[in-house]
Amino acid sequence: MKFGRQTTLRSQATVTGVGVHSGLPVNLTIGPASVDAGFVFVRTSPDGGDREVRAVAESVIATEFATVLGDRQQGPLVSTAEHVLAALRGMGVDNATIEVDGPEVPIMDGSAAAFVAAIEQAGIVSQSAARRFIQVTKPVQVAIGDSFGELRPNNSGFRAEVEIDFANPVIGRQSYILDLSAERFRRDISRARTFGCVNDVARLWSAGFALGASFENSVVFDDTRLLNTEGLRYSDECVRHKVLDVIGDLALAGLPLLGTYRSVRGGHKLNHAVLTALLADRSAWRVVEAEAGRRTRAPAEVGRGMVGGLVAPAYGPDVS
Repeated sequence: MKFGRQTTLRSQATVTGVGVHSGLPVNLTIGPASVDAGFVFVRTSPDGGDREVRAVAESVIATEFATVLGDRQQGPLVSTAEHVLAALRGMGVDNATIEVDGPEVPIMDGSAAAFVAAIEQAGIVSQSAARRFIQVTKPVQVAIGDSFGELRPNNSGFRAEVEIDFANPVIGRQSYILDLSAERFRRDISRARTFGCVNDVARLWSAGFALGASFENSVVFDDTRLLNTEGLRYSDECVRHKVLDVIGDLALAGLPLLGTYRSVRGGHKLNHAVLTALLADRSAWRVVEAEAGRRTRAPAEVGRGMVGGLVAPAYGPDVS
């Protein structure tokens, strides 16, 4: 796995939990996929009527409370896809199937830690084809109200620069910079949990959302304090979780990104808007391929100077 080749999972691994919005039990199984498959969600059904959707930007049909994948004809297939996608991209997996037997990816403890554990249980193996990247070649910016996001060139890997600024004084203003590698994702990002304010939770409950939310899978604040008795996993856990969401949402590019993503007061809607703007501008990116016979970094470790001559033929945006 120390060469610039695509990777997949050696075997399958299953996690079981509840959907954060439905509150219903759901099983999720990650497993191998073929070269160039990317990430494919399979919604399994007892009657055999399985549905599939590729985890790409054009499959996003909602971003209000989570990233929802599906299609316009048949509607949603799976919700809250971002945490398992973050784990796969963060751990350097290129191709995988994700089977779910319910409408949502299980929320687990609100972080990506359970999915990282499942990936490590399944094992990561190299495949025969060279890894490909989407290389950002010029800045792309999007503003939505007081939220701002941009992707700009960074040929040494993927960097996330995330800033949050909440009126709630307990959360307040936080910022975090991550140069993505499997080691840093596992240690510094994967355990950061989803968070919210108790008033927001009550509003979501009344609207029929967040029915599976609890102190076991969410960090909850009121106007003056943290309500979880066990405390935070990191002093800046909230912004680290936003970084986790960024990695998961931008995994919908379909290939790893070579670029820097900066967001201010962002969320799923902004992340998707910036990615969509990038992909729509055919002069802003190109596909590059790692030289399969040359040694590069281990999976997901492009953030520590991988490129420098080790990325070979460039393809135009029409070749993906």
